[in-house]
Amino acid sequence: MAINARSHLGFITDNSVFMTSLLAWAIAQLLKIVSWAVMRRKLNFKRLVEPGGMPSSHSAFVTSLATGVGLVEGFDSTLFALAAVFALIVMYDAAGVRRAAGKQARVLNAIIEDLNRRELHPERLRELLGHTPVEVVAGALLGVLVAIWRL
Repeated sequence: MAINARSHLGFITDNSVFMTSLLAWAIAQLLKIVSWAVMRRKLNFKRLVEPGGMPSSHSAFVTSLATGVGLVEGFDSTLFALAAVFALIVMYDAAGVRRAAGKQARVLNAIIEDLNRRELHPERLRELLGHTPVEVVAGALLGVLVAIWRL
């Protein structure tokens, strides 16, 4: 039995909830470039692939997904409950765990700079890992609005 890649791609692109979630993610990613440019008065296309930033594209993606599932399957469905819990976990991780890891990286980088004065050259750690609560909420609102607009 041959697998038809075209038909599988069609199933994905025909999934309005999934495509809406991808749209919310893409809008959030583009808004990161815009917000960076406004704040720092220069374009930085690296923001498309760097973690952190305003708004949280993770939050936009998962809240759009959860909202879309709620709108299509019903807010009283088990599938919506699953999507909502998934969204909450992702947003907690973005604002909590990953942000704390970024703060730890900042402290470790300061220690490394002190050690570098003694001719050690370890690699710097990435400090911008997580999101502020405002970035998470902004991403979440964006996701909900995109889902309501598209679905």
